[in-house]
Amino acid sequence: MNRVRAQGRNWVRVISGEERPTARLVCFPYSGGTAAAYRDWPSALPTGVELLAVQYPGQADRIRESPAGSIAEIASCVAAELSRRDPVRCVLYGHSLGALAAYETAGLLQAAGLPAHGLVVSGSLAPGQALGGRIHLAGDAELWSTLRDFGGIDPSIADDLELRDLLLPTLRAYIALTETYRPPTRPEPLRCPVHCHYNTEDPLVDAARVEPWAAVTTGRTSVRGRPGGHFGVLQEPAELIADITGVLQEVPTLP
Repeated sequence: MNRVRAQGRNWVRVISGEERPTARLVCFPYSGGTAAAYRDWPSALPTGVELLAVQYPGQADRIRESPAGSIAEIASCVAAELSRRDPVRCVLYGHSLGALAAYETAGLLQAAGLPAHGLVVSGSLAPGQALGGRIHLAGDAELWSTLRDFGGIDPSIADDLELRDLLLPTLRAYIALTETYRPPTRPEPLRCPVHCHYNTEDPLVDAARVEPWAAVTTGRTSVRGRPGGHFGVLQEPAELIADITGVLQEVPTLP
């Protein structure tokens, strides 16, 4: 399949729109995840919240595009699109790869004078803690098996080799972005609250390397661990969504 970067393709998709939103939640998927992963969230959010989600190139309706070349590229494109929307209080949320992309996007928005009012992350080590991961270097069969064991591959397609060959290059590319990620040198600290969620049986995350998320902001921080694997937070998201809702409701409305 020929893959090219489509010009003018939107990165941010509207999951639940509001004519005059009072707040905005922007969700960043994990490696292999799509904007559709958040389609069931609107009913759990307060009235007036606009729900947006990022669609990475190489995924879903962007499958013919090349994967993003860096987390910085994702953040730059998403921040540019968000900056063109009417300003309302905005919370960014991301899982795994998405957590790092949300973090970088928050930094760019703050530098542009449009700071996010909260950052919520899950399933991710703090920036700079994941460097050196080697999952992306595994052979195709081993990588596919590993992703299946983590819960990242739907069991209904796990034995479809043709689909594996189609999806795996993009999955590998995005896992590599996470495992080779280096945060910006001497970044300006965020000033918004940062809340972290992780699962205690997640083989990719441990509490000691989640705690340094507190260093990315001068605002309040929290870390919450609970049983489950890498996708446990998303499989039972009620506590996560409640935390996000609390952040959305506690921040002041912009003038």
